[in-house]
Amino acid sequence: MRGQVKVLAPVCGLRRNTGMTNSPSPCCRIYLDAELHPGQEVVIPADQAHYLRHVMRLNSGDMLTIFNGLGGESLASISGLAKTYASCRIESCDAVNRELPFGVHIIQCANKSEKIETVLQKCTELGAAGFQIAASERSQFRLPEAKREARLERWQKIIIEAAEQSGRTAIPSLAYRNSLADVQWQPQAFALHPVAALPFSAVRGDIASAAGISLAIGPEGGFSERDLQLLRAAGCRTLSFGPRIMRTETAAPALLAGIAAVL
Repeated sequence: MRGQVKVLAPVCGLRRNTGMTNSPSPCCRIYLDAELHPGQEVVIPADQAHYLRHVMRLNSGDMLTIFNGLGGESLASISGLAKTYASCRIESCDAVNRELPFGVHIIQCANKSEKIETVLQKCTELGAAGFQIAASERSQFRLPEAKREARLERWQKIIIEAAEQSGRTAIPSLAYRNSLADVQWQPQAFALHPVAALPFSAVRGDIASAAGISLAIGPEGGFSERDLQLLRAAGCRTLSFGPRIMRTETAAPALLAGIAAVL
């Protein structure tokens, strides 16, 4: 989260024309839904202006990194900063790519909201390309239509803040599905399940050559037999990741880290 970003004193507060060479990038990094081109002036929304001024303690002339989730990132200098307003000048753009070689999409069965938020945050940091939160037979958490927009906005904010903190150059997608039958699957799909499952070591080759992967994680009570039927009908293979049973909020980050390690 923004309030948890570490401030590195020798880096923050770098200004233009300081004469410094080989300087590290500014530690302040924000997402902005805008086109970014060298020489362009961009307006920073009020909530991010407050963050720059009161949390990061930046001032006019200080440098920061801005990215728009479309690839790469830009070095910018603050050209104006007030209580509810900020503007920046884009100094340069870098086509850096910090994403996984292919998209790994998390299908997280709905559970307690705080556990979903943990999955969103940690898997964004680890490189997930997208999330689908799906209601399953044993899901304890349901998201009615009347509350869906507000909850998705909260979850999207968590994803963006994790992307800012972790140096992502893309923003993971997010959707809510009323059923596992509504999930959109990648060419390779796996459901984490301890019974009659392939060991992770058996699918390393398939993972390394995949064009895209979906990872389905069950709720607190695990997948029901009906859930497993739906998953198998969609082409999911059941997968185990070691001899221990993980909590639902632990499973996706652990498996995603394992996948990233073999790429």
